[in-house]
Amino acid sequence: MPPVSSLAIDERLSVLHEELAELTGQRNAIDARIVEIAAEIDRDELWAAAGARSTAGWLAWKAGVSPSRAQTIAAIAHRFDEFPQCIEGLAQGRFSVDQVGVIAERGLPGSDEHFATMAQCATVSQLRTALKMQPKPTPEPQPVDEADDEDDDGEAVADPGPQVSITSTSDEQYTYWHIALPHVENAAFEAALASHRDALVAEWSTGDPDGRGPIPSTAAAFLRLVHAGWDAEAAARPHGQRTTVVVHVDVAEKVAALHLGPVLLEHDRRYLTCDATCEVWFHRDGQVIGAGRSTRTVNRRLRRALEHRDRECVVPGCGATRALHAHHLVHWEDGGPTELWNLALVCPYHHRAHHRGLITITGPADQLVVTDAAGRALTSASLARTPTQPLPDVAPCPGPTGERANWWWYQPYETRPPDD
Repeated sequence: MPPVSSLAIDERLSVLHEELAELTGQRNAIDARIVEIAAEIDRDELWAAAGARSTAGWLAWKAGVSPSRAQTIAAIAHRFDEFPQCIEGLAQGRFSVDQVGVIAERGLPGSDEHFATMAQCATVSQLRTALKMQPKPTPEPQPVDEADDEDDDGEAVADPGPQVSITSTSDEQYTYWHIALPHVENAAFEAALASHRDALVAEWSTGDPDGRGPIPSTAAAFLRLVHAGWDAEAAARPHGQRTTVVVHVDVAEKVAALHLGPVLLEHDRRYLTCDATCEVWFHRDGQVIGAGRSTRTVNRRLRRALEHRDRECVVPGCGATRALHAHHLVHWEDGGPTELWNLALVCPYHHRAHHRGLITITGPADQLVVTDAAGRALTSASLARTPTQPLPDVAPCPGPTGERANWWWYQPYETRPPDD
């Protein structure tokens, strides 16, 4: 390949940079309009009427963007009125949505002018560094009231002391758990762990009298402890999701109430009994006249088949995978069986939204239809289509200067003291 002269490369880069600047400015202006729409959605909570769980969830679904980008736009929308200068720069094509996003996510109240000036030359990474240098807000001192240190009976409220905490991180091969236990709880944990380790050692001694195999480790004892707890819980609650709900129904008034609890609205009663073991007691004139049948719960084998089929919440655009409920498409009160064709996995939010009438889920499962409150069918497709409007007429955006930041001379933003 013949060498290319540096002049030809410079001219080519110049043309490409000019086109990139023009497209970047137009994209930024388009993003500003998307932020305005998201701000209206967020302010009036219209995302719930659309069948979404939040503004960010609505954006990821309808705009077809990643969850992280949706969170960035939602953060700007949520603080739309706090950063008018930054958002004006976005609308004029001078700032990117990522620049304004990090400012909206971490900027202190009143820092709009400061960071709008800085964003003219700072990259996203430099803005993050500047935001980290902000002074931490000082909480307002609360007046000390001796009554606050006592409960309703006049006794002093005890310090709760150290609390249990558990966190986890993952990489390509392992998941790492970090557990912090107060000494009392740790004593019980160590005793249980030692018991299972002794049981493993006893089994190892019996099965390998020559001692050629490796001695059971503490990790093996921990897994044995986990499995023992899981087996005990599965035996107590084979459906593994819900507990028994006791409902008292007045056959004359058709009113239901929880056992020793409040009267239930119809949608709450159907929600509670959808994925639960439910005892129904019938009353007339305040007297118990009999007990109804219990619902047939979703057993472990049926739930595994349901999880293998649905994988996530069946409501389009949701994508939740944890703490899912097994929803009866035809409710058990209406004669719906607890069979795979009549079940669908839904997250707790959309399960309650269905029983409250915000969305409607109809089946059977292989022909599932989800509609919003207005009867419009919900699909997983985004709203993207071929544009019909002209592009925004804004100046080209050359982007940040990219020069090295000398943080020694940078003056972080500080909250101004209130005027007297």
